Amino acid sequence: MKIAYLDCFSGIAGDMFLAALLDANLITAQFLSEKLSQLGLGPVHVYTEKVTRQGIAATHLRFETERDSPRHRHWVEIRAMIEQSPLAAAEKARAIAIFQGLAEAETKVHGISVDDVHFHELGAIDSILDIVGAAVAIEALNIDRWYASKINVGSGTVETAHGRLPLPAPATLELLRDFPIYASGIEYELVTPTGAAILKNLVTDFALPTARFSWIGYGAGTRDLRQQPNVLRIFVGESVAAFEGDETVVIETEIDDMNPELFPYVQQKLLEHGAKSVSAQNILMKKGRPGLLVRVLCDTASVDKLCETLFRETTTLGAIYYPVGRKKLARKIIEVHTQYGTVRVKLGLLGSEIINIAPEYEDCKKLADATGVALKEIYNAAIEAARHVQA
Repeated sequence: MKIAYLDCFSGIAGDMFLAALLDANLITAQFLSEKLSQLGLGPVHVYTEKVTRQGIAATHLRFETERDSPRHRHWVEIRAMIEQSPLAAAEKARAIAIFQGLAEAETKVHGISVDDVHFHELGAIDSILDIVGAAVAIEALNIDRWYASKINVGSGTVETAHGRLPLPAPATLELLRDFPIYASGIEYELVTPTGAAILKNLVTDFALPTARFSWIGYGAGTRDLRQQPNVLRIFVGESVAAFEGDETVVIETEIDDMNPELFPYVQQKLLEHGAKSVSAQNILMKKGRPGLLVRVLCDTASVDKLCETLFRETTTLGAIYYPVGRKKLARKIIEVHTQYGTVRVKLGLLGSEIINIAPEYEDCKKLADATGVALKEIYNAAIEAARHVQA
């Protein structure tokens, strides 16, 4: 399985992400230039130079265009630009998804609708090229799973079109919600909104996996910081673990005085607030009363929020939690086409071997309702199609 690891010890920005890929020889400047010139902004030239950041050799990237471009654009304008371009469908979908994450973060920060989002600095041509460039590069690399380190976000303040804002900037912090972040004392914007949006789109695991890394690259930020190298480091290679492992947390609480009809709602809220899984089993409590043992699996960062949800939504007065190790199959989601329609399928991988195939229930149910075909037949067709795609 092909994997990538983003080492964000000095943060991440869109241009640093692309520069790291270029430095590792995973993509070329010519490839980026050709793709970005399809956006309708005129010819786009991608230039790179070798620089050093506190003794580390890295690649710095800059764009040049032959046409003046406004610095401020509405999200609907940017979306239309991407949709109307001749880029591949997957490239457009990825770019729109990254920008959509940014737009949704802005709506929460400023209290406006998504279509009313007006990007200021992010509407500038460099930011558009960073995000679309990231999207086409991600699709070209065909990496199965992306990982990242804990993220150094910087501290202090930054001047924006909205005035002086604290760091991390509000939209950046919204994008990094539930991500492991820290500040090392450097008063500088180490994570930009574009960098945070790329992370949000790609990464779900924050641990260095066991792998053979064949490509290593360093993407330089513009400023040469005194305290540390201002670079983003990327490793790309093949996983060598038979299966993956991570550290997670179990939260448990026993309840004997709650209406059981409430549990499905409680389960939904816990999943919305970051739980990986939520289960319950019948138990006998003191005085022989029947009760529920509710068990929640989550990341360390989500413990407080999930405990608060349990306290608000159930009748429990307390919960215990403890760290556990977890082994899991690597996962990959693909789309398959059956005679009934398209279904997303989750693959469980042991190395490069497919161990489990699980069609998405909602996709299969929608097709069964639309066609009148038995749900189990849709499932079987999706499984067979997945086997054929991977053969």
